[in-house]
Amino acid sequence: MNMRSTKVLNVSMPPEMYGEVTRVAREEQRTKSELIREAFRQYQFNRRWRLLRRWGDETAARMGIESDEDIERLAG
Repeated sequence: MNMRSTKVLNVSMPPEMYGEVTRVAREEQRTKSELIREAFRQYQFNRRWRLLRRWGDETAARMGIESDEDIERLAG
């Protein structure tokens, strides 16, 4: 019975990038897996913000909001 709580993901990258990952992991006393997981968490965070900004921009355009004054007018 396999009780592993993680899944293995093989990732390929250029040798220079692999060297950088190895160096940074060593400097930060982390495993390469920890470093890559953190990079993906940061990517997901940034992606969510991009999607939220896009939604906000589309909503503002649809409502004709172009300035802070427009927001104040609608909130008022």
